[in-house]
Amino acid sequence: MADVPEIHGTVEPGWEAVRTAFARNFEKGLEVGASAFVTLQGRPVVDLWAGDRSPDGTPWAEDTIVNVYSTTKTMCGISLMMLVDRGLVEPHEPVATYWPEFAANGKENVTVAQVMAHTSGLAGFEPAIDAETLYDWDRCCEILAAMKPWWEPGAAAGYHAITHGYLQGEIVRRVDGRSLGTFFREEIAEPLDADFHIGFGPELDARCGELIPPSHDPIFAGVSGSIAQRTGTSCRLDGTEPRSRAWRAAEIPAAGGFGNARSVGRIHSALACGGTVDGVTLMQPEIVAQITEEQFGGRDYVLAGDADLRYGLGFGLPSARVPLPSPNSFFWGGWGGSLAVIDPDTQMTVSYVMNRMAPTLQRETRGGAVLLSAYGALMAAAV
Repeated sequence: MADVPEIHGTVEPGWEAVRTAFARNFEKGLEVGASAFVTLQGRPVVDLWAGDRSPDGTPWAEDTIVNVYSTTKTMCGISLMMLVDRGLVEPHEPVATYWPEFAANGKENVTVAQVMAHTSGLAGFEPAIDAETLYDWDRCCEILAAMKPWWEPGAAAGYHAITHGYLQGEIVRRVDGRSLGTFFREEIAEPLDADFHIGFGPELDARCGELIPPSHDPIFAGVSGSIAQRTGTSCRLDGTEPRSRAWRAAEIPAAGGFGNARSVGRIHSALACGGTVDGVTLMQPEIVAQITEEQFGGRDYVLAGDADLRYGLGFGLPSARVPLPSPNSFFWGGWGGSLAVIDPDTQMTVSYVMNRMAPTLQRETRGGAVLLSAYGALMAAAV
């Protein structure tokens, strides 16, 4: 067993099991640095951090932020749903209504909901691009607008690993006029005083933790020519990109957000409470409920496995593969292990962010242990 570093932060009485689970991840030698955060009815009940923010031994501080990869997708989805709330976007309207160029190559009927639920057929870039091209928003959107879908839109799902953010973000830009990162900052992060960023300047670099990439590549396995293989090779990433100033400055809404468990949970707590927390309203309760309306259920071409997945609008829903205790909860996670769960039934959120990356996108146990301990504490309190 590894030495357990000092666990910093606060835990309200009755939630000590979360601290125990968080510490056990370090005890098992699974962590370098990490944070965990739980809210109930909008109020923090667990706020923890520990370990080192980088391999050089610099401590993970209260205000350390790291790249959370696809957990960023939750912020992108919230931004788009806020435009739904304002009556500016209709989920089942064609994307081309808002982005006319998108209609090219048989995509005139692809809907906003299909984009949000990974069923649009645009799981990767064609032609393939390198990581540096992600820093060119207009170029990425031009490629996606010109593409032919890889399957009949709506008929199947294939995880839109990187394309998801450009597709949703361009809808936001076309409708609102602001870039996704600017909209998110001005309409979500700043009103909620949440330390989460999608594109930022060097003033935050001193607080950034360093991700420790997994030992092997690619993210997505698959036979040559499969949707999984095509997705993984359409823009190869190795986990070192977030160290660069160029990556941090760019708006990459599917994978480039920086934050910690506290900032993720702070934002998500509004959704857990029906769209409003501490007087800040992101959306009305009926729009939060729309998130949980199933758009697809079945096997995903990219996230291959032995159980089906379910997608709502911008989030995953409970399924055989992700058996969350509350049927109306929704979630997402990021490459390496970050995890975020929102449960409107109990008004609870659970967030976990780390810097030591696991090699897979699924079945990663560290965040799961934090999640299960939170639900255990919640159920014990209800007895």
